[in-house]
Amino acid sequence: MRQTLTTVALLTLLGLSPVAAQTTVTGKPAPDATTSESSGGQKAVARPNTDRPDAHNPRTTATASGAKLEEGANSFTEAQVRHRLDEAGFKDAKDLKKDDKGIWRGTAMMNGKAVPVGVDFKGNVAAPH
Repeated sequence: MRQTLTTVALLTLLGLSPVAAQTTVTGKPAPDATTSESSGGQKAVARPNTDRPDAHNPRTTATASGAKLEEGANSFTEAQVRHRLDEAGFKDAKDLKKDDKGIWRGTAMMNGKAVPVGVDFKGNVAAPH
C-alpha cells in the first residue's frame, strides 16, 4: 500500500512538471496591443516567398526576377513544378529539368515572352535574368 501511494505521488509530481515549467509574460504589452481573440489571431503558414508575378497585374511581372532560389533536396515532381509556375502566372513551361543543385529550371511564357524560370525545393518561383 505504501509503495502504491509513493508511486501515485511520484506520477502526480511528474505530471505537474510541464505545468510548472510554463513561461510567463515579463514586462508590459504594447499599449495598443490587442489579444489574439479580438484581433482574429495570427494564422501560422509555411509558404514560399511572395516574390511572384501576378498574371492579372502586369506591374508585378518583373518581381520574380529578384527572387532567390535556394539549393537543396527537391522532392517536387514535374507536374507540381508546372502547377507552381502556372499559379505564378507563367504559362506553357517547357524543357523542365532538375539541376544538380535541386532547382527545377526551364522556360515558360510570361506576357507573350519566353523567359527562363526556376523553382527551388521550397516552392519559390523565379525568372532569373
